[in-house]
Amino acid sequence: MTDAAPVSPVDRAGLRQRIDKALTEFLAGQRGWLTAVDDGLVPVADAIEAFVLRGGKRLRPAFAYWGYRGACGVDSDQVVAALAALEFVQASALIHDDLMDRSDTRRGEPSVHRRFAARHRTAGWGGDPDGFGDAAAILLGDLCLVWSDELLHSAGLDPRTVARARPVFDEMRTEVTVGQYLDVLTQVTGDTSPERAGKVARYKSAKYTVERPLLLGAALADAPAEVHAAYSAYGLPLGEAFQLRDDVLGVFGDPERTGKPAGDDLREGKRTYLVATALEGVDEAGRELLLGGLGDPGLDAGGVTRLRELITASGALERTERRIATLTESALAALATVDLETEARQSLVDLAIAATRRTD
Repeated sequence: MTDAAPVSPVDRAGLRQRIDKALTEFLAGQRGWLTAVDDGLVPVADAIEAFVLRGGKRLRPAFAYWGYRGACGVDSDQVVAALAALEFVQASALIHDDLMDRSDTRRGEPSVHRRFAARHRTAGWGGDPDGFGDAAAILLGDLCLVWSDELLHSAGLDPRTVARARPVFDEMRTEVTVGQYLDVLTQVTGDTSPERAGKVARYKSAKYTVERPLLLGAALADAPAEVHAAYSAYGLPLGEAFQLRDDVLGVFGDPERTGKPAGDDLREGKRTYLVATALEGVDEAGRELLLGGLGDPGLDAGGVTRLRELITASGALERTERRIATLTESALAALATVDLETEARQSLVDLAIAATRRTD
């Protein structure tokens, strides 16, 4: 596998700046609408702007953009704006995910439900601050999902072009929503099988991170069937590898890089492939130790260290790293099966490497 190019594919063609410009302009218009309704909505505009504009890797619009360009789609700011709608799908998923996981932080800042709970306490309002924060997070997440639709349709593309992409966009949002439910279901049922962990990862994250954005770009470009097939063959394994890297970082990541407390996935009881594989590789005493700490919100730094050591000793970390490498190689091989525009092909190669080797 070659090393990623010095210039990130997210930054080529001025892509990151163009995505941010489209998001900034759209959010400015939404702020105007909100504040015309009521001054009490100013904090809503502030929170969504902070969440969307002050963080995020922009990977999903980047996969969609280079998928579009790979199918010989003609570049335009309207296309970039339409693909920026993926950032609102991501924001919705993350806001709701943080609420369901009771996460305190996101990207080093208070999660949305914590932010609004703190606002309630500071203002001295009546009722339960945490209940208010939870309600606000549900509604802001919903609002982001609504705005994803609005940005896609208002970006300036021909309605027939948008209509081609609409089924992909709709299915993607359905998949990530049912994937979230399966994740919650798996935690309460205690299903620890790698097969179940793989299905949750595929629908909660993998498909909407890589495959669906690629197919969205292909649909906008009116790509032929062979391009769609190659993108799925590239996107599905790469999306799984991306999620596996996320799982590793959720246990072993540096909080300074991830913006999340160390071992947060362990406290949340995530039944990931990494954990499922560890449970297969430990003895009964190790299994009891791992299951005893998994899902314990009071797990301290020492407990996290012990579980990390157990997971490593079980061979699960090594197996997960090998699977990431195998899936990434499979994804890259799929790109060789179809004729793509040269710069886009290289950008998709580099995106694969960046997505699976990241540390944040």
